[in-house]
Amino acid sequence: MTPSQPHQPTLSELTGLTPLSATTTCRDPQAAYSELRAKWGQVAPVELEPGINAWLVLGHPEICQIVRNERLFSRNPHYWRLYAEQVVSPDSGLGPMMFPRDNAYFSDGDKHRRLREPLDDGLAGLDEHKMSRMIRAACTELIATFAPRGTADLVTEYAAVVPMLAVAGMFGLSTDLGHQLRQALIALFGSGADSQAGNQNLERILTNTIQARRADPSDDLATAFLRHPNLRNDFELQQSMVLMISAGYETTTTWIAQTLRLMLTDPRFAGRLRGGRLGIDEALDEVLWRDPPMSNMPARYALADCQVAGQPVRRGDALILGFAAANADSRVHTNDPWLEVGNRAHLAWSAGPHACPAQRQGRMITRIAVDTALHRLQDVVLSVPAEDITLLPSPWTRCPASLPVRFTRTGPIPHA
Repeated sequence: MTPSQPHQPTLSELTGLTPLSATTTCRDPQAAYSELRAKWGQVAPVELEPGINAWLVLGHPEICQIVRNERLFSRNPHYWRLYAEQVVSPDSGLGPMMFPRDNAYFSDGDKHRRLREPLDDGLAGLDEHKMSRMIRAACTELIATFAPRGTADLVTEYAAVVPMLAVAGMFGLSTDLGHQLRQALIALFGSGADSQAGNQNLERILTNTIQARRADPSDDLATAFLRHPNLRNDFELQQSMVLMISAGYETTTTWIAQTLRLMLTDPRFAGRLRGGRLGIDEALDEVLWRDPPMSNMPARYALADCQVAGQPVRRGDALILGFAAANADSRVHTNDPWLEVGNRAHLAWSAGPHACPAQRQGRMITRIAVDTALHRLQDVVLSVPAEDITLLPSPWTRCPASLPVRFTRTGPIPHA
């Protein structure tokens, strides 16, 4: 007789797991990832919210294996067992990031290609020179509002506003609507109690925009999406706008904020604030390695029982892609700066069919924002100790909540 195999607990049966948010809210995320690796290997079970577990993929080759295999790992949340069986509450804060939407992010195969094409075509049709001038002008105008004070918060007054203005401009939205979008997206990415309300506000704004562009077309992405034959109804159109705006806003805000933090706190960069393009580009790339805009990316869903790095992944299990963890994988990255010059094998943009379509535009916005701030704010320094910088709550991103700075006053002092 063959001895029976010991029972391996399913993902849902595991208890006492590390919350995913513990990897994004801690001071040293790589230490948190290392603890998970030491206990579980390159694929670790984590808790998304009480009673809702998922696999966190920590290894670079393992993530590449998953994102390039649509036949085994789907982006479609309808295959998520806990969603299909209604274990996850309809009101869950995970909903806006993990429940199904009719856009390219949540699709595979032919449907993904159909819904991805409008994004690629819209981005290809942007006038990047015009966009660059608009972004630089917006950055300069924002700085002029606080330059006379000699103090500012470079997150709430700058890093979080520049992408909103850029994305709103691409879709032809007013500055006021852009600010409303920002508040909705902060709630959405927080995956907390107000996440669903934030998503509803975002969709309301975009539905109104679709109706306005149908009545009065313009030279913007909203009109381009409206005219694209691949988007078959207003819901697909709205959800494609949700994808472009939410991804573009959140990731760029985090990239700007983390790059400014790095250049203001790290001795390797702090002495080179006026050092020209090379210093900024090195900082941009280092952030993509060390603190990528999306630390943990939801999600892939197993279409069959399989093993990933020795873990028994069962059909319907959710797998979260730990980009920040994978970027520190010693199999692709070292701590020797001389060996890493020009190394862009990071997964900040993901890989495979779902790799970010807006890498050029995101880098342009971020680079202009960082460059403009560092060259227009004379003698800028943090006004709090670096260790006091806190992070916005989110299981997905590590965006500084604020970057209070002081600098030499310039421009007219506003009247009281």
